[in-house]
Amino acid sequence: MIRTIAKQVKEYRNASIVTPLFMLLEVIMETMIPFLMASIIDDGVNAGDINHIYRIGGLMIVCALIGLCGGMLGGRFGAKASAGLAKNLRAEMFGHIQTFSFANIDKFSPAGLVTRLTTDVSNIQNAYQMILKMLMRAPASIICALVMAFMINARLASIYLIAALLLGTALILLVIHATKYFQQVFPRYDDLNASIEENVSAIRVVKAYVREDYETKKLNKASENIYKLFVKAEHNVIINSPLMMFTVYSCIILISWIGAKMIVADSLTTGELMSLLTYCMNILSSLMMLSMVFVMISMSVASVQRVCEVLDETPDLVNPDQPIMEVPDGSIRFENVDFSYHKNTKEYVLSDINLDIRAGETIGIMGGTGSSKTSLVNLISRLYDVSNGNVKVGGNDVRNYDMDVLRNQVAVVLQNNVLFSGTIYDNLRWGNKDATDEECQEACRLACADDFIRAFPDGYNTYIEQGGSNVSGGQKQRLCIARALLKNPKILILDDSTSAVDTATDARIRRAFREDIPNTTKLIIAQRISSVQDADRIIVMDEGRISAFGTHEELLASSEIYREVYESQTSGGGDFDEKAGD
Repeated sequence: MIRTIAKQVKEYRNASIVTPLFMLLEVIMETMIPFLMASIIDDGVNAGDINHIYRIGGLMIVCALIGLCGGMLGGRFGAKASAGLAKNLRAEMFGHIQTFSFANIDKFSPAGLVTRLTTDVSNIQNAYQMILKMLMRAPASIICALVMAFMINARLASIYLIAALLLGTALILLVIHATKYFQQVFPRYDDLNASIEENVSAIRVVKAYVREDYETKKLNKASENIYKLFVKAEHNVIINSPLMMFTVYSCIILISWIGAKMIVADSLTTGELMSLLTYCMNILSSLMMLSMVFVMISMSVASVQRVCEVLDETPDLVNPDQPIMEVPDGSIRFENVDFSYHKNTKEYVLSDINLDIRAGETIGIMGGTGSSKTSLVNLISRLYDVSNGNVKVGGNDVRNYDMDVLRNQVAVVLQNNVLFSGTIYDNLRWGNKDATDEECQEACRLACADDFIRAFPDGYNTYIEQGGSNVSGGQKQRLCIARALLKNPKILILDDSTSAVDTATDARIRRAFREDIPNTTKLIIAQRISSVQDADRIIVMDEGRISAFGTHEELLASSEIYREVYESQTSGGGDFDEKAGD
């Protein structure tokens, strides 16, 4: 786990090394000052030697300046190293997430991934900075102060040693007890972020159903859970402060009482007593800093575990050793395919699928809700791997292709259409980053999007808000279709992607596909019979199996399911899930 995080220090390794060295320099200079102060009092003030005072005073100023520079440089390089670690962690996590299959992503909620990339990485950043600066500074300060104290007077210094050991033991016990609560806190942030993300993205629905109070209560509940755990953890940590103060004042009283007696007995000088009191404060304040480091580390342990879960996740889908780098054509073949989203289950989402689709064919896919239409087409672009059997595109098993090459030739317009913030041109060029304006406009013409785009005041330079919130559902669908067409794919999959457009526009889109991209294999998932009845062949799905496969006329004659749906939609409306006469 530590090795996984340490790998991300990378180019900030030098800054990570020099930071504790500069902090050590600061500690040495700070330790020298009380020793010099004792010399000024004993050999300068008491002896009336003004030259000695000037000489040692000047040396104290030099030590203070060197210590100041060491502290400033340590802080600068520590901030650089910790911020660099956070930057590299986020980049590595985000890049690694891009390699995940859908199965990998299903293990982590979107809100959970956001929390890991933000809150958890920030915790690691803060802890790393504390480790670089304080984990060297605090122990070094304690050791140096104890050494100097024992050099002055071993009897009084033993008070520090006993206090430090007792206080250190107590602090470790407190931190260990508090850690279990901190480890429970950060997973709760996932629930909080999920509530916020869901509310903000669906704010129109929330307002339409007047559910603001419900959403507020849900958020308050998630926030309350975090609050309670933090309070429990802080109840343990807060004991640290009064315990520290009690120890500090007890040591000061003991040293002052015993030291005063020793001064009277001429076994200790006033300057030495002043130095010992200063070292007392140094030791105990360093213990306080060390306790803060332990608290920060205990808080970050859970974050480190959560970040490592993402970094150590092995993608389910990987390229073969010698991948095929070209898709010959858009032919598709399913051979005895079974598929399940979970590896260890015997219940398949798709069972015994056998299909043979020729390049350039238009295939309609129909079926009731939950009949696994989307699961079927997801296997073509290898968003998931089959459990049994194989899927072939262009005559080759999809597992033998380079995944980028395969997916560039299989364009998918999903059920949930997503547009990104930017101009219409920016969104279209997701399909082809090098597409010219004319190519973008031609794709929009085929998708029947050109007319409404030109009606906007800024035309193709119209800015699309995040998620496409400033365009209608039908407009969003057509922009997504145009974006897919710009890939110039050998296979085009429309997953219920014209449900929000009127039937006339739907017919124009299908006609454009038929006339302008005849060599592209087209798979159209739809609920409307009119969207697929002109297809070369139609697949009827039922409970994860192919119930029937043929032309519109053949299915009317042979498939009871298809015939019932056709009759229900042509005799008075209805969708695929409604049976005739219902």
